Amino acid sequence: MSLDTYNMRQRVWLYPGPPTGGGRWHFVSVSKHAGKDIKEYFGQDRRGFGSIPVVVTVGQTSWKTSIFPDKKLGTYVLPIKAEVRKREGITDGTLLAYSIKIRT
Repeated sequence: MSLDTYNMRQRVWLYPGPPTGGGRWHFVSVSKHAGKDIKEYFGQDRRGFGSIPVVVTVGQTSWKTSIFPDKKLGTYVLPIKAEVRKREGITDGTLLAYSIKIRT
């Protein structure tokens, strides 16, 4: 594994707040082990809201986005775009295999 690339499998979950704009926000949590490494090696590169820019790959789909720290969960969270969910058949509760590559 490259220091800037992380492969994970996590369940998709819905943001617990009310729907906004186009519907409900879907997320996956970065594993706590990977989150710890990311914070240690890339935390100094964070941007607004503590975000870290990444390239995510799910199935045949890759896109640029950011991961965001979540103090309650003790790791980062990754929002899953509606377009990606539709293309890859992702719903709440899906066990998602994905990779993130840190963009510096």
